[in-house]
Amino acid sequence: NVGVVFGVGIGGIKTFEDEVKYYGTHEENGPKFNPFFIPKMIADIASGQISIHFGFHGPNYTTTSACASSSNALADAFNLIRLGKANIIVSGGAEAAICACGVGGFNAMHALSTRNDDPEHASRPFSASRDGFIMGEGAGCLILEELEHAKARGAKIYAEMVGEGESADAYHITASHPEGLGAKLVMERALA
Repeated sequence: NVGVVFGVGIGGIKTFEDEVKYYGTHEENGPKFNPFFIPKMIADIASGQISIHFGFHGPNYTTTSACASSSNALADAFNLIRLGKANIIVSGGAEAAICACGVGGFNAMHALSTRNDDPEHASRPFSASRDGFIMGEGAGCLILEELEHAKARGAKIYAEMVGEGESADAYHITASHPEGLGAKLVMERALA
C-alpha cells in the first residue's frame, strides 16, 4: 500500500500565465484554452503523475501551504503511516514559479531581496539584516516507510522519523513572528 503526498506552494503558475496569454491569440472559432490547461495547472498533478507512473494505489494528494507545503506533506505522510493508512509514502515537494507572474507577485508583496548590487550575499535567511528571499526552483522527495515493514523486506534504513510538529504563528501575511513563535511551537510539538 504505497501513497504519494507532495507539497507545492503555488502550483502551475507558469502554465496559468502561458494559457491566459494563449487564450486570446486564436481568432478562428473564438478564443480557447488548451484542453490540458487545468490538468497541467492544478497543484495535485505531481502526486497524480507519480502514482500513475508507478501504479501506486495508496493515499494521494498535495498539500498547499505556502513555504511550509513540503514540510506539511512530510508530516502528513508520517501520520498516514503511523495511522496504518499506508506502508510506504513518497513525499516531498516541488515548485517552479520563476516567471513574470511569480516574480512580479512576490516583488509586489515586497517579499524579494532588494540587494541587487550584491547578489552573492542577498540570500541570508538567518541574518538580522535580511530583506527578503531569493527565488529558486527545485524538487525533492523522501521515501517514508513503516519501520517494521522496512525491516521485514531488508531495506537499508537511513533515518527514523519519530515526530512532527505543525503550527501557525498567526502574526503577518508574509513576515515571521519577531520572536519566532511559529518555529518554537513546531519544535515543541515535534518533540512532544
